[in-house]
Amino acid sequence: MDSEYKTGKDIFDCQQCGDCCNGFGGTYVTQQDILNISTYIHFDPDKFISRYCDTSGSRHVLTRGADGYCIFFDKARQCTIHPVKPYMCKAWPFIQTVILHPENWNIMANSCPGMKKDIPHKALIDILTIERNKLEP
Repeated sequence: MDSEYKTGKDIFDCQQCGDCCNGFGGTYVTQQDILNISTYIHFDPDKFISRYCDTSGSRHVLTRGADGYCIFFDKARQCTIHPVKPYMCKAWPFIQTVILHPENWNIMANSCPGMKKDIPHKALIDILTIERNKLEP
């Protein structure tokens, strides 16, 4: 029997709660993300990392404020860089770690009210692959 879950909208409906902007190990940024954000906020990209990033392993992640939220998150306005948000944010919750470890989907869904839980493994992987391919150039 085919799964009732066919598209990303079948398993995720963003509630714009901002919970994904809080914690989760940080939001890594690519060099392209840094250029896009810098241009958007009129900031020198060569100084971006020292001002707006921390290091997590070998990657740069956006710094989080004392409240745990991304420094570009404002509770009243939400994401202040939304038009140029990093790739990782665009991909949420269809992120690589779920393809590698599908059990992470339910773990993430515990903190994200827009994610449906207990999606059949094959349907989850198929949908994740489709959604991630939409983001690739």
